[in-house]
Amino acid sequence: MFADVILPLALPRIYTYSIPPRMEGQLQPGSRVAVQLGKQKKYAGIIRAVHAQAPEYKTKPVLDLLDKDPVVYPTQLAFWAWLAEYYMCTEGEVLNAALPAHLKLSSESVLLLNEAYGEDFSDLNDDEYLIAEALQLRKELRIGEVQLILDKSDVYSVIKKLIEKKVCLIYEELREVYKEKKENYVVLQEQYSGDAALSALFNEMGRAPKQMELLLAYLHLLKTQGNVLQSELLKKAGASAAQLKGLVEKGVVRVEQRTVDRVPMGRQEMQLDVELSPAQQKAWEELQQQTEQKAVTLLHGVTSSGKTQLYVRMIERYLQQARQVLYLLPEIALTAQIIRRLQKHFGGKIGIYHSKFSNNERVEIWNKVKSGEIQLVVGARSSLLLPFRDLGLVILDEEHDSSYKQQDPAPRYHARDAAIYYASLFKAKVVLGSATPSLESYFNAQQGKFGLVTLNERFGGMQMPEIEIVDMKKEMAEKTVDGNFSAVLKTAISKTLEEKKQVILFQNRRGYAPFLLCTTCGWIPDCKQCDVSLTWHKHRDKLHCHYCGTQYPYIYTCAACGSQTLVPKSFGTEKIEDDLIRVFPDARIARMDMDSVRNKDSHNKMIQQLEKQEIDLLVGTQMVVKGLDFEHVNLVGVLSADSLLSYPDFRVNERAFQLMEQVSGRAGRKHEKGKVLIQASNTQHPILQYVIAHDYRAMYDTELAERQHFGYPPYFRLLRITLKHKDQKVVEQAAQLLAGWIQPMGVHLVGPAAPLVGRVRNYYLQEMLLKLPREARVLADIKLRLKDLFVQLTVEKRFRSVFIVPDVDCI
Repeated sequence: MFADVILPLALPRIYTYSIPPRMEGQLQPGSRVAVQLGKQKKYAGIIRAVHAQAPEYKTKPVLDLLDKDPVVYPTQLAFWAWLAEYYMCTEGEVLNAALPAHLKLSSESVLLLNEAYGEDFSDLNDDEYLIAEALQLRKELRIGEVQLILDKSDVYSVIKKLIEKKVCLIYEELREVYKEKKENYVVLQEQYSGDAALSALFNEMGRAPKQMELLLAYLHLLKTQGNVLQSELLKKAGASAAQLKGLVEKGVVRVEQRTVDRVPMGRQEMQLDVELSPAQQKAWEELQQQTEQKAVTLLHGVTSSGKTQLYVRMIERYLQQARQVLYLLPEIALTAQIIRRLQKHFGGKIGIYHSKFSNNERVEIWNKVKSGEIQLVVGARSSLLLPFRDLGLVILDEEHDSSYKQQDPAPRYHARDAAIYYASLFKAKVVLGSATPSLESYFNAQQGKFGLVTLNERFGGMQMPEIEIVDMKKEMAEKTVDGNFSAVLKTAISKTLEEKKQVILFQNRRGYAPFLLCTTCGWIPDCKQCDVSLTWHKHRDKLHCHYCGTQYPYIYTCAACGSQTLVPKSFGTEKIEDDLIRVFPDARIARMDMDSVRNKDSHNKMIQQLEKQEIDLLVGTQMVVKGLDFEHVNLVGVLSADSLLSYPDFRVNERAFQLMEQVSGRAGRKHEKGKVLIQASNTQHPILQYVIAHDYRAMYDTELAERQHFGYPPYFRLLRITLKHKDQKVVEQAAQLLAGWIQPMGVHLVGPAAPLVGRVRNYYLQEMLLKLPREARVLADIKLRLKDLFVQLTVEKRFRSVFIVPDVDCI
């Protein structure tokens, strides 16, 4: 018998291993097994299939079965195969993205002392002697420990000499990394369980007041919590471990070590108290009807129309059927507020999954989803890769958001499209929700491929916010601009603060200034590894590259002319925050961007502060746009609409409309009609007029005509091919050769050419864009031919080290 095993590597094919007789009948698809690849390296792989057909090559045996039960179901394996095929990557890359780190094991080199060598180390140099001496004490050492002993990373030459001199042997060890969490619990000995025995015990302990306090604290915690954690007992009683030890030695209590959940589940009962408005009730009835008829339904509801209440009703239906539900959000930032709402209704049935969790926590969530203990999962796009047992419903909130598209590394999947396929494997339903749907989703709804439910009325009868365009050209001419605030915006902020209401300001750039400029010669500091200017982060006094993450010290002297006339140009969220502190010194101001909410709970804390009105003015990037609901926000300001409308991309108008409409939706969500001020120089731009009128359909019709004329989605599929190499000439030659091979295929090819940022992390880039027909067969055939061309290109010696990155349905 043989097993096809997926390894967590970007291998072009799946390897087959022979199953030893002792394991026959034990291995099944989805189980983890230890296998060897190459001469020594060992990996934990996932069995894709078990069969009797021998491959053309000599197989290696499966070394060990790592799990009693499979870690994924056949449904996930089918999903992985589809992701790899559709998005032109390998199943190993999909496995690598899906499995928590602690379930992906690769072997580690271990040095073992050769006892036959003896104790005479006189022929060894200093480094070799240190390692030999350590081996004599420890018997075995790992590579990391050798690096610590020698205080350097390059230790392989020393290890090689020790092996050649037969001081030690080397072997590969595969170790489980995940560890259960253990906690110490205090338990009262059985002989003191009765009231009489306890009373007698208290009489005996009269001379030991601290132990008496410990015992009283124990009894209180036992009554209120059921189990008594040692750390909580010591904290409550203000006692030390030594005092507790005294009680243990007297035989009054004992300490037990127990395995505990890192992700504890709360109450399991549901408490639904959702009241729907007449408009919501009508939408709810339509939603039920559409989901019965269609696999995918688009819920198009204006901002603050109460889409979440409809989601809650949908979730309730499927949980009552004992099926699992996946609630996808585009950003981790959104989960905190949504989770609090859902916990109110569904209690401990909810599991959260995103990148901020530790590796051990992810393993535990993974296992609880697989067992069905977690019925409702809320998370970012990565939660789509969890091993659901019986998925009944997938909800994609803010389905238009570009964060649903994975950029790097592979698989470069779009969570919306992948979710639709994944749901089809379970015969589950998909609900896409947005106030500003993507053109593709709305087009599919108009064509009848998706169901469509429209909710045009804000909850509670609230009116849509009033939107006003502020002419920055006029303000600049009249010299009424203070920092980056027009006189109109400044007055509106002052009035809002006087009324004890809150303000949100949106600027889609983080940092203090996007670049520094020498006013003498025009020189701009740029990254040494990327062709991009450095952003100044004033609060850290560093220049950051937002492409490779490199940080540089602030520059005071121009590298070109030597003058000291460098000045910051344009503005980011840090600059706005500084200006707000200057202009509104009495206001409580906060900033929400990637730099200010890096920690696991920092975003949640800021959201709660805003809800409690502990923040008056919030400035932020796209994080403040997406689906957040604040009762007391009455004014929203968009500080630079021109920057949103000038990016060179075919989706620029669609995205600008979505951003401005979404951010305007944060205003006036309860009690009062809100106001939105959009600062712009090009006040006649048609998108601004659509935003003022909240006219999604006009934007859709205009953009759709343009897309059809120029051959863009939803009429065509886009496939971007990026080539990377450290030599600019090599990558240009490779791109030209590949383009020459592609042109006879009869597809519309744009490029090759260098992208806007032509070098990232010292790799020069060349891109080409293929516009492909939407027919599935044609698309599959073209992708197969492209894969052959990629192999053909890298077989040539001069292009062997060229990286080729295909991105299907690129955004």
